[in-house]
Formats: sequence, C-alpha cells, structure tokens
Amino acid sequence: MASLKTPYRSDALRSAHRIAKDLHAGGAIDKATMRRFDLSCLTPVEELEPEAIRAIRETAQMSQAIFARALNVTTSLVSKWERGEKKPGGPSLKLLALASRKGIDAIL
Repeated sequence: MASLKTPYRSDALRSAHRIAKDLHAGGAIDKATMRRFDLSCLTPVEELEPEAIRAIRETAQMSQAIFARALNVTTSLVSKWERGEKKPGGPSLKLLALASRKGIDAIL
C-alpha cells in the first residue's frame, strides 16, 4: 500500500517513482526530472464542490466534528466548506481527494 506521505495513482506508478528516486539518489536523474516524476505519479488534486465534501463525510459516517478532527481543521471550517462559503486548499484538499478516492481510512 502507498505511503500516506506520497499517495500514488497506482501500484505501477509507485514502483516507477521508487525507481526514479533511487536513480536520483545515485545521480542518474536530476532534480527537474525527479519533480516531473513526482507530479506524474502522485494522486492529482482537483477542487471539490460543497456537495462532494459533504458526500465524503457522510460516506465515512462521520459528524462534522469528527471529520474535522480527521482532517486537522476546525468544525467551523468543515461547515463553511459544505456550505460553499470557503474552499479547501493545500494539505486539506489533498486529504479530501485521498478520502474521496480511497475512503476515509486512507487518511486516518
């Protein structure tokens, strides 16, 4: 299973990325090429609509408070996301994308 720090799109891409990391550590791949591998292999993050965020939480059978705790944000922020008053970004958006794609257990 992929590490939570580097969630891969697939097992094959995880393997390719690990090989690239080894080649980079050995000096065979430069930093720019390694960054391209990172972007190609890792799970993409797309904006989520309020309904999608609510659906992720409800599928996980979590209250807003428990869901917020799993994401390390405030309950108020989850509520604002679900009402469309704010949009998640950065690490929160990445965690939501993982939870959407692989289930809440992927981030716990």
